Amino acid sequence: MQPVRSAPSGFNPFFVSTRKSQTSVKRTFLLAACLPCLIVALGVGVPGRAYADDPMADNPSGLPVPRWVTLKSSKINARSGPSTTHRILWQYRAKGLPVLIVSETREWRQICDPDGGTSWVQKNLLDGRRSVALWSRERLPLRAKARAEAEIRAYLRPRALASLETCKDGWCRLKVKGKAGWAPESALWGTAEPTVCQSHLPSRS
Repeated sequence: MQPVRSAPSGFNPFFVSTRKSQTSVKRTFLLAACLPCLIVALGVGVPGRAYADDPMADNPSGLPVPRWVTLKSSKINARSGPSTTHRILWQYRAKGLPVLIVSETREWRQICDPDGGTSWVQKNLLDGRRSVALWSRERLPLRAKARAEAEIRAYLRPRALASLETCKDGWCRLKVKGKAGWAPESALWGTAEPTVCQSHLPSRS
């Protein structure tokens, strides 16, 4: 078994890499599993491309690309291409993490993660239910209404996941551990097209 090394100081504390060889790296996201994700207030890669062996590779699902999904399993192999013969780049260990599909074949999806990494995973390991992640070091207030001056109902902890109910006018309604509230869309990973994934998105004519 290869040793696991912790990320250097200043790097994402929920990111660990294990070097299997000079070219193969295993990455692990450890998200909020051991941390409460809510404090009650006042109470306290490779670019997307078509593959020759799949004539419907551009959009075989008939669903929009790009689109958001979540990881269905707590252990998912991320590969360099859309088959089990392609090498494993890393492994996700963050069930419920939102990722962006940037390309697809019949059975595989190319996804972009919060660090901008892209890889291919089998489609049955992804879930259409929406969630968001707070990818910052500061806790985020969840407000009673979609206004900056609205009452704070709770706080979302850094690196926590929350269910996404709806977004409108730059605000999103989230739900986590029985608490619901509004947060600015710009503070969340899992809503708009993220900058870190822009180079992997399909071109628009």
